[in-house]
Amino acid sequence: MRKIISLIIISMLISCSEEIEKISSEDLAKKLTIVDMHIDTPYRLWRQNLIGDEIDDISKRTLKGDFDYPRAVSGGLNVPFFSIYTPASTQIDSTSHEMAVSLISMIEDIVTLHSDKFFIVKSTSDIELLDRERLGIAFGMENGAPIEGDLSRVQFYHDKGIRYITLTHSKSNHISDSSYDENHQWEGGLSSFGKELIREMNKVGIMVDISHVSDKAFYESIEISEVPVIASHSSLRHFTPGFERNVSDDMLIKLASKGGVISINFGSSFLTKKALEYRRNREGPYPFADVTDVVDHIDRVVNLVGIDHVGIGSDYDGVGDTLPSNLKDVSTFPNLISELLTRGYTEEDIEKILSGNIIRVWKEVEDFANGRKPV
Repeated sequence: MRKIISLIIISMLISCSEEIEKISSEDLAKKLTIVDMHIDTPYRLWRQNLIGDEIDDISKRTLKGDFDYPRAVSGGLNVPFFSIYTPASTQIDSTSHEMAVSLISMIEDIVTLHSDKFFIVKSTSDIELLDRERLGIAFGMENGAPIEGDLSRVQFYHDKGIRYITLTHSKSNHISDSSYDENHQWEGGLSSFGKELIREMNKVGIMVDISHVSDKAFYESIEISEVPVIASHSSLRHFTPGFERNVSDDMLIKLASKGGVISINFGSSFLTKKALEYRRNREGPYPFADVTDVVDHIDRVVNLVGIDHVGIGSDYDGVGDTLPSNLKDVSTFPNLISELLTRGYTEEDIEKILSGNIIRVWKEVEDFANGRKPV
């Protein structure tokens, strides 16, 4: 009888422990600021409009996509960086700038219509205005094609709210070679204009994003920039050998040496060798990654360069149905926090991962730009 009672007590303690962990991860998601550096919702909505579908009302629960207001609030997300993405095809027909402005205007209209739920974040000081009722939407430009060789557009897009520019995307452009494009046309990875662009971004106060660029461009960007740079939605090549889109250990060390941050991409093919091989071969059932795989990448960053150089860049609405089994949308950040707690990360550590590190870089970029402006 005593043995049975002991087993019951142990079972109850385990159950209580699991409940405490669940509550603590959800509580932390609500307590801490969460900044996701890359969410592709604007392009998802733009595509719906393009093909004549009804555009999702992201102020309400939607049946499509990975992001909407109710799920974001449920998951504790505070600042989604909405990607102002222009496909490489727009470089050919010279519509990049037009499309970028259209995407920004679309989101501005949504924010105006639902100002009780959204506002535009343009500075780190705006983050102090956050509350649990409204999401602060920030803008990142994915693909520098809309600059179209005109440095004055850096200030134009800064005024529009763009706070980072991913130098290129799937094809090499007039700024940088791409990790996805075998046609590397620039000797050091960046064009002459690309080097000028980075200096202008430093001057104006826009973060330099080196996700998607070739290895040479990655290193060259870090050398040229006078402030830390970011990889807004990349993971580690250690787990996906040969995948140039991800960051090698040496590249990570270089990024961190100047204070930069890598924000881990949640796409399964960015996380595991199995999913990457499926992407190449399309054989068998899709091998979805798990939240543990995401934290494996975080662990490796921390072990190699320290806790101050890692964040999150989920790529929600950008990687299709390849998200980890328990990180399917913006409501699931507590699952990530739970795994971090399980592995012994402190609240201070988790705060850095969820937002602190990227806010530090953002602030350094702001401060550098403000120091160059006349009083």
